[in-house]
Amino acid sequence: MVDIPAGTFYMGGEGTGEDYDELPIHKVRITHPFRMSATEITNAQYEAFRPEHRALRGKDGISKEDDEAVVYVDYADVVAFCEWLSAKEEKSYRLPTEAEWEYACRAGTYYLYNVGDGLTEKMRKNQQTVRDLAPVSLRVGQSEPNAFGLYDMHGNVEEWCLDWYGPYLPGEQINPAGRAEGEYRVTRGGSHNTPDKYLRSANRMAMIPEDKHAFTGFRIVESSFTPQALTPPAAPAYNQQEVSQTKWEWIVVDKPVFRAPVPYVLKPDVESGEPFFAHNHQPAITWCDNGDLLAIWFSANEENGRGMVVLASRMRAGTGVWDKASLFFKVPDRNMTGSALLNDGQGTLYHINGVEAAGDWQNLAMVMRTSQDNGQTWSRPRLIAPEHTKRHQVIAGTIRTREGYLIQACDAGPGSHDGAAIHISRDGGQTWSDPWDGTPLPTFEVGATGSTIAGIHAGIVQLKDGSLMALGRGNSLQDASGRLCMPMSLSRDWGKTWTYVASEFPPIDGGQRLVLLRLNEGPLLLISFTDHPLRTPEAERGMLFTDKNGNEYRGYGLYAAVSYDEGKTWPVKRLLTDGTERFLDGGAWTKHFMMDANHAEPRGYMAATQTPDNLIHLVSSRLYYCFNLKWLEELSEDRN
Repeated sequence: MVDIPAGTFYMGGEGTGEDYDELPIHKVRITHPFRMSATEITNAQYEAFRPEHRALRGKDGISKEDDEAVVYVDYADVVAFCEWLSAKEEKSYRLPTEAEWEYACRAGTYYLYNVGDGLTEKMRKNQQTVRDLAPVSLRVGQSEPNAFGLYDMHGNVEEWCLDWYGPYLPGEQINPAGRAEGEYRVTRGGSHNTPDKYLRSANRMAMIPEDKHAFTGFRIVESSFTPQALTPPAAPAYNQQEVSQTKWEWIVVDKPVFRAPVPYVLKPDVESGEPFFAHNHQPAITWCDNGDLLAIWFSANEENGRGMVVLASRMRAGTGVWDKASLFFKVPDRNMTGSALLNDGQGTLYHINGVEAAGDWQNLAMVMRTSQDNGQTWSRPRLIAPEHTKRHQVIAGTIRTREGYLIQACDAGPGSHDGAAIHISRDGGQTWSDPWDGTPLPTFEVGATGSTIAGIHAGIVQLKDGSLMALGRGNSLQDASGRLCMPMSLSRDWGKTWTYVASEFPPIDGGQRLVLLRLNEGPLLLISFTDHPLRTPEAERGMLFTDKNGNEYRGYGLYAAVSYDEGKTWPVKRLLTDGTERFLDGGAWTKHFMMDANHAEPRGYMAATQTPDNLIHLVSSRLYYCFNLKWLEELSEDRN
């Protein structure tokens, strides 16, 4: 243990971009001296308290030896260690507050790191974003100590702190201890297999308290001072403010509807302090019982990074106007790839999200939140698939089966041809299971059977006979004529096995995601793209559609198809345009495009919901569309 004197320092950083939470820089007084462990707690030290932890040594190739920093410990584990050690030694041990941690780390410095503008070579342990962890030694105390005599304050492993995470308060603070309530506990210091910038003295991180992984361990403080977290929780984001709780009276729309697409991704005002980045993508959407629509998406400067946040916009009932973006969900400094929303029709909204331990999107855990008040408040995020691994990249399009089961589709891996998985809950989201039996990725061929859905970003429906059908991107299959088609996967055993069929639809590719829905009226709806504007050979681009005069024409881009016989045939196909010429910005990978009678949106990640009035609400990476089945059918005479 190392003596840390009482003192004063300035806490925080410049707060630019994804580091917005480091502002404001503020004066902090630490009025009490304390002692801090010179190194992080090691495997040998922790296992004196909990010997069974030894079974986790070397998991993911990390932390095998006695003198390496312990990892795979959650917040309750480390608090229990402190309580055990306090009783054993008759001293007062606890975790450091976030302010105590930064004060001790800086040791009187205001550089990026306590050693200067950059890390020393002894501190560096594969400091980059990785998909698979590079084996590194986590042996403690091997780099230079700071001026207080503390080792490994930058890197090695992240370290749990006492505080609930929340925004800093302006003005001088005395012995701050975070928020009185929260969803995440602070971690500090950064770790191995993580870019340098996340190891800075000012950088803030946090975790769901029940989470544990190979990046995070802890060090302890001995102090008779008991921190008091008196600061109230932060104010809710705008999407959670002034939410009506009046039940909406839905009136079925009995005439054809197609509304001009408008942006739902609207940049917040600068003075709002809301995070908003250059790349806005991968949406989900649902309806609320109060008549609102709620759309969410990720916002990031880079998809492969820790700065990604999940934002939301709400179209409040009767307004026809989307709110400006506001924060919906963010575990600080974690990749947040993959979001889904569902109104179960029974009064509950479900939000399911991927949460990485680091900055890639391969090794995600899955978390779930619920709301019974139209999204005004949400339950604390709960880990429903706690291992940070593949098969957890959440896809928008959660369904509720006729048995009341919830089914969540997830990409089975980070690659474009890794197929898709499902997770099933038979008890309203309390427990979830993946029916996968652990067999390797199958060979995706027509007529073959495998344990994974063909195609990533899959849409899933339950057929009337109880079986499941999925359509996906990639893993294209050849039809009888040798033409490459979008793969269809069918399962009669709740996703344990899937049989592969070549659908009649063209395959899609990068920057594109389909929607597959069961409509209120009964038919199936597919929303997809005729081709990829950059990757499909010119001769294979477009699809044939019929205009209002019965004439065929070739159309390009976003279309909808309807099936009345459970996906066997799709007699209704319509390009998603009303023929009006518009110059639009589709955002993300789509950017600008022309919409007219023959051209619709060429790319975009689509998500959709259908409200009880039978209107279909579709979002792409930036644009919102509204139409209904009657509009899709009005040009077609060939339907049942």
